Amino acid sequence: MAFPDITADLKSRLPQLRGRMTANQPLGPFTWFRVGGPAQVYFAPEDENDLAYFLKNLPADIAVTVIGVGSNLIVRDGGVPGVVIRLGRGFNDIVADEDTIKAGTAALDKRVAEAAAAAGIGGLEFYFGIPGTIGGAVRMNAGANGGETKDVLVSATGVTRAGVIVTLNNAAMDFRYRGNGADPSIIFTSALYHGTIAAAEAIRARMAEVQEHRETAQPIREKTGGSTFKNPPGHSAWKLIDAAGLRGFKVGGAQVSDMHCNFLINTGDATATDIETLGETVRERVRVNSGVELEWEIKRIGNPA
Repeated sequence: MAFPDITADLKSRLPQLRGRMTANQPLGPFTWFRVGGPAQVYFAPEDENDLAYFLKNLPADIAVTVIGVGSNLIVRDGGVPGVVIRLGRGFNDIVADEDTIKAGTAALDKRVAEAAAAAGIGGLEFYFGIPGTIGGAVRMNAGANGGETKDVLVSATGVTRAGVIVTLNNAAMDFRYRGNGADPSIIFTSALYHGTIAAAEAIRARMAEVQEHRETAQPIREKTGGSTFKNPPGHSAWKLIDAAGLRGFKVGGAQVSDMHCNFLINTGDATATDIETLGETVRERVRVNSGVELEWEIKRIGNPA
């Protein structure tokens, strides 16, 4: 489907805009599932000031959605109304200084872990096993292999919906399991981390352990969205799914992974509807089988087909 094109009107309101704006940009290619409809307006800001200018002058009634590399995302088949913002080259810098490292939120988690290792900064090895960006990691308190973002974050800088640049310290982020209490409209643009000085060899050995775990336990070479459901208190989501007899279960072109039951995969011809329907079927059958309600970890955006 195609949305009404409002880019000409927006460009007339934003004469100093430097970033790229396009109408009805397909979003499927930006996601690891490779499914989903278009963005009504797609905007890639040039830098933080360009983003602030855009948000400050964007009409308040236009919805704003932010995406990263789409590793933990389902874009529904009907597409996303309003503006979809994706940060790019102007948000990729990574700078190490003694035992701290500052990263733009478009930087891949894995690259930040590598940069920290090169600088002899330990504590961020867990990022090596998370296939997303720093923006997503900050927003969802991403974690793996015993580490979480809240353990190493000093502060995060971002832009509010009103176009104001703000910085929040760790306490103000109000981190929780796979989330935080910060204003959900803030688009984070950079993050500052504090690690511990350590031998590069020890750091890289830990990163190798993280990578080995991913390769042997997760279907990382499939079209997948990573961990699908949050672990309920006292439970592992994959064990609940397996106990419900859903390993390998399919809906259309979507399938519960045979390797790891908390991963859904696109076997080749799935639609976003297939994947989301499969996820909801899993949630219902787990609820009936165990009485436990699974909560989505994967973000779902946009309109149904």
